[in-house]
Amino acid sequence: MTSAPRRPSRLDPDIAARLRRSPDGLLPAIAQQYDTGEVLMLGWMDDEALHRTLTTGRCTYWSRSRQEYWVKGDTSGHVQYVKSVALDCDADAVLVKVDQVGAACHTGDRTCFDADVLLKDAGAGAGARDQ
Repeated sequence: MTSAPRRPSRLDPDIAARLRRSPDGLLPAIAQQYDTGEVLMLGWMDDEALHRTLTTGRCTYWSRSRQEYWVKGDTSGHVQYVKSVALDCDADAVLVKVDQVGAACHTGDRTCFDADVLLKDAGAGAGARDQ
């Protein structure tokens, strides 16, 4: 895995000081539909992607495979309009509540978590809960 580019960030220094990034300088960014709570996708942000997300109202991610920034929906039309952004309690992940237009997943599915459900009903059957 390659890292995001190392360069001066335009992110507010107070926010940047709080972040606990992975060794490659990235934070996992969970996109969630703001009104239904539906988890849509997971992307990666460095300081600059977070800055762009906070200041433009559109989700910007760092593509680890293409080694470039991408704004969700610029090529597909499946835009994510930012409603709120929050850090988790450890400041090592970000939750972006969005208004998703169209599919969130690059496969065309509404979410990236529709295709491969490993467990459907955790309350039933063996192993669901230790007694």
